[in-house]
Amino acid sequence: MSIIPSTLFGGRRSNIFDPFSLDIWDPFQDFPFTSAAISAPRSELASETSAFANTRIDWKETPEAHVFKADLPGLKKEEVKVEIEEGRVLQISGERSREKEEKDDTWHRLERSSGKFLRRFRLPENAKLDQVKADMENGVLTVTVPKEAVKKPDVKAIEISG
Repeated sequence: MSIIPSTLFGGRRSNIFDPFSLDIWDPFQDFPFTSAAISAPRSELASETSAFANTRIDWKETPEAHVFKADLPGLKKEEVKVEIEEGRVLQISGERSREKEEKDDTWHRLERSSGKFLRRFRLPENAKLDQVKADMENGVLTVTVPKEAVKKPDVKAIEISG
């Protein structure tokens, strides 16, 4: 049982000791600030950092592959980059542009995130880096990294003497 409520971190549990995740964690991401000084508009750099840290990606492992899924609504496949860096690191990045502001427009709310995002994951040794595939459909990016087949150990029968 956890002492920290799961709602404090958006209902998602994260293991900070996971050696495969290279995420940047913002401990104040969902904290409800009420002070006027604290809740003042963030700088552009802070909002880019927020967009950087808020891109949610699921990673599941099947018997055949590692599968990454990212919700990227409104982005085209040309606006997203999937790369494998040295050291077996999968990097997913892109940029969501801010909507143009016309002189006569009056904005009442601006809540949709914009800016650059970047997520990195260290892939395990069993990943086939030369066979990675990426697909984007309906705003969902799916990256599939096939795995090496697991060799079953040879079983040798030993005769029992006696």
